[in-house]
Amino acid sequence: MKNLLLSGKMASNVEAPERWYLALLGFAEHFRTSSPPKIRLCVHCLQAVFQFKPPQRIEARTHLQLGSVLYHHTKNSELARSHLEKAWFISQQVPQFEDVKFEAASILSELFCQQNLVDSAKPLLRKAIQISQQTPYWHCRLLFQLAQLHTLEKDLVSACDLLGVGAEYARVVGSEYTRALFLLSKGMLLLMERKLGEVHPLLTLCGTIVENWQGNPIQKESLRVFFLVLQVTHYLDAGQVKSVKPCLKQLQQCIQTISTLHDDEILPSNPADLFHWLPKEHILHSMQAGYLEKAQKYTDKALMQLEKLKMLDCSPILSTFQVILLEHIIMCRLVTGHKATALQEISQVCQLCQQSPRLFTNHAAQLHTLLGLYCISVNCMDNAEAQFTTALRLTTHQELWTYIVTNLASVYIREGNRHQELYSLLERINPDHNFPVSSHCLRAAAFYIRGLLSFFQGRYNEAKRFLRETLKMSNAEDLNRLTACSLVLLGHIFYVLGNHRESNNMVVPAMQLASKIPDMSVQLWSSALLKDLNKALGNNMDAHEAAQMHQNFSQQLLQDHIAACSLPEHNLISWTDGPPPVQIQAQNGPTTSLASLL
Repeated sequence: MKNLLLSGKMASNVEAPERWYLALLGFAEHFRTSSPPKIRLCVHCLQAVFQFKPPQRIEARTHLQLGSVLYHHTKNSELARSHLEKAWFISQQVPQFEDVKFEAASILSELFCQQNLVDSAKPLLRKAIQISQQTPYWHCRLLFQLAQLHTLEKDLVSACDLLGVGAEYARVVGSEYTRALFLLSKGMLLLMERKLGEVHPLLTLCGTIVENWQGNPIQKESLRVFFLVLQVTHYLDAGQVKSVKPCLKQLQQCIQTISTLHDDEILPSNPADLFHWLPKEHILHSMQAGYLEKAQKYTDKALMQLEKLKMLDCSPILSTFQVILLEHIIMCRLVTGHKATALQEISQVCQLCQQSPRLFTNHAAQLHTLLGLYCISVNCMDNAEAQFTTALRLTTHQELWTYIVTNLASVYIREGNRHQELYSLLERINPDHNFPVSSHCLRAAAFYIRGLLSFFQGRYNEAKRFLRETLKMSNAEDLNRLTACSLVLLGHIFYVLGNHRESNNMVVPAMQLASKIPDMSVQLWSSALLKDLNKALGNNMDAHEAAQMHQNFSQQLLQDHIAACSLPEHNLISWTDGPPPVQIQAQNGPTTSLASLL
């Protein structure tokens, strides 16, 4: 290498600089792509370029290459920053050098954000955007980057404004594909801001653009997936599970179409740019509809794909997807009677959040909510109250707030001695008047909570009114779990009132629905009621069969309860402050192995 550099330096003909430069560049690339990469040698080769006092174009490009290698492959962020700043400064003095200039600005702003120097990143991106208007690719990319930065800072208004500017620019330069990307991204932020009135017309416009655009098939289908995911999210946010089914079917068809297209048609710069798996909306739909086995199947597939993707690229977005999927599957496990597995998955979410403070900030409220639900399932009501109270303190999201309040109200109803706190909560989630969110599902759940309270207070006619309202709403949107719960509670009311025939008409379909979900708690409740009903009706054979079912469900739930409470992770129920505990101490109690119980 030393001889090569010397011969290049001593050469006097015109072609010599090109030869030494290409040689050093070739060596640097060889070392960078070695397995494992030899980054130190790669950096040495690139630094050797400066010994030849190269022209500005080569100098700027080499500073960019060094900055990029140091940023992506080492922890020497200060040296990376120094090279990137030089690349940005020198490239502005060289005419027609857009790629180096704007790539330097883009990577340098990423580095600033990584160092929490957001106030340095913003003016840099704004200047790059200002001088890149004659370079459509970079102008659009930098607009997206600045919009993303504002989004991370929760300044969604500024982010939406930038995406609107980008959409108009793309329209002027005749790029309908990029225009659709800007508009769909804006739609996503409007959904986050709960500006549902602005979302509908924007999605309508996007639908027209996507359908009319004639271009690369993989890009067209990717746009359709993005569009349909937003539509599905829009419906699910409103709790309209039945209305979403046509969109979900189209979404599944799109994903299948993408998976059949040839690899040579895919042009992403990053292997994680296109996801060939079912998005989280599919899982969320199956959960809200109450088909939890289907939701678990989708989630297991998605989590397997995520593990494969994380081997290729440890991008933070993959950890975010993993946490979202785990949050959904944990709720499924709690309903289906797999508390021990749910608790281990809650611990997994804690571990992911330990690795990323930003992830914890965004998901702390959900994590405490999940622990609250787990506490209810193992009958630790004081801990459930503490977890839900912590979650309420940490969330600003209206839907999550309403969901937590609804569950906390159910805890107070079960405790039976928290009347003042309970009525204070119920006033804030009154489904008949000024309900805080537009979610169909949450409003139906609020009617159910009112019915449950009236049942415990012995006000049966009032309870029936609330539960019939729940049934009407849950049937309209296929909210099967709410339907099953409402039916079995109505059956209980009719049984108490002595109307055994009407009680049977409620409990039998509730049992069928609960077994289809499957919901272990509702099955336990239904089988107990069926046993008593059949005894009262003199159906001894049916009563015996129901008693046997009840015994089986009781045993399964008891074994799972013991397994969960024996895990060291059970101590998480006491954590209500600060980041997730790093190490969970083992619990004094039964040491029964999980394998022997489940």
